[in-house]
This record gives sequence, structure tokens and C-alpha cells, in this order.
Amino acid sequence: MKKSIYTVLLAAFSVATYACPMCEKQQPKILRGIAHGAGPESNLDYVIVWGMVAFVVITLFYALKYLIKPKENNDDHIKRTIINFE
Repeated sequence: MKKSIYTVLLAAFSVATYACPMCEKQQPKILRGIAHGAGPESNLDYVIVWGMVAFVVITLFYALKYLIKPKENNDDHIKRTIINFE
């Protein structure tokens, strides 16, 4: 039962992610078949998107880095009020 539900959901999701033929004609070659709607109107659109991609990757890197090894060893750090709660 679970396999059939997952299969139907996956099939529905994969079909919904493809661009329709009309949108596909409006997209530049690199985005053709992936994105819906009008394509980028200028090179500034690409700069903005790649800037946001870089920002997200850097943010993800630091979020994971400080989750794995936070390097907070002070005895008066705020986390000690919860960890050493008695």
C-alpha cells in the first residue's frame, strides 16, 4: 500500500515539474524544459539568481559548520543554563 502511494505521488510530482510546451519556447536553451513562465529578460537576472545561489550555499555551509562544531567552550555561555539545568 505504501509503495503504491509513494509511486503515485512521485509520478504526479515528476509530471508537474516539467514545463509546458508554450513555456518551453519562451525559455533560453539552458532552462528549456525545466522552468515555467517567461524567461530571464536580461543578463542582470542571471547575476541576481547566481548571487542568491552563492548566498544560500554560503549560509548552508556555515549553518552546518556551527551545528556540527559550535566551538563554544565558555562556562558562562547561555547554553550552559540549559545543559547544566538542575
